[in-house]
This record gives sequence, structure tokens and C-alpha cells, in this order.
Amino acid sequence: MAVITNIFIDQGASYSNILTVASSTGAINLTTYTIKSQLRKSYGSSTYYDFTATIYDALTGKVRLQLSSEQSSAIPAGKYLYDVELTNTTNGLKVRLVEGVVIINPEITKT
Repeated sequence: MAVITNIFIDQGASYSNILTVASSTGAINLTTYTIKSQLRKSYGSSTYYDFTATIYDALTGKVRLQLSSEQSSAIPAGKYLYDVELTNTTNGLKVRLVEGVVIINPEITKT
């Protein structure tokens, strides 16, 4: 079962967060995994926005979620749902690492 974590992002600002994938015995080696993360207004929404999701340090189980300021500017302010999925490239097993709500706070200063 995925960990539930809510995220607050300022529209027009850069966002970066590093997560560690671990079990009761320590960090999980992610060498054979790929990662993907999206946010949507609802579970059935066809419109989505991709986080730039990367395996930051495979040996220590660290993954990074990022949005550039340009990416966050393109997302209308409001409440969204998101998740982060890992896929094992050896056996195709998919695991939902984390999920929750993303609040995009409206940008006031615009250039």
C-alpha cells in the first residue's frame, strides 16, 4: 500500500522533493526500476501533468520529483491528485510508492 503524502506547490515556482524507498531492513536498491508520476484533477480525468520523476540514487533508494517554474506556471491553480509508480524492468511488477493531494497555490507576481 502506498504512503499518503500531500504536497503544496507555488504556481510559477520550482519544486523539488527527494523521497527514499525503504523497507524494514533499509533502503531498496532501485537499479532495475523506472519511475513515473502524474497529477490530475480527478481519478478519471484525461488531462494530466507530468512530474519530472527520476531515480536520483538507485543504490540508496532515492527518487526525485521536480517541476520547473515553467511547468508549475502551466498548471491551473487548484486541487489535484497524484501518485508515483515504480516499475521493475526485470519482471514488469508495478508498485505505487506514494499518492496524495497536490495543491497548486495561485501565482500573484507574473513576469
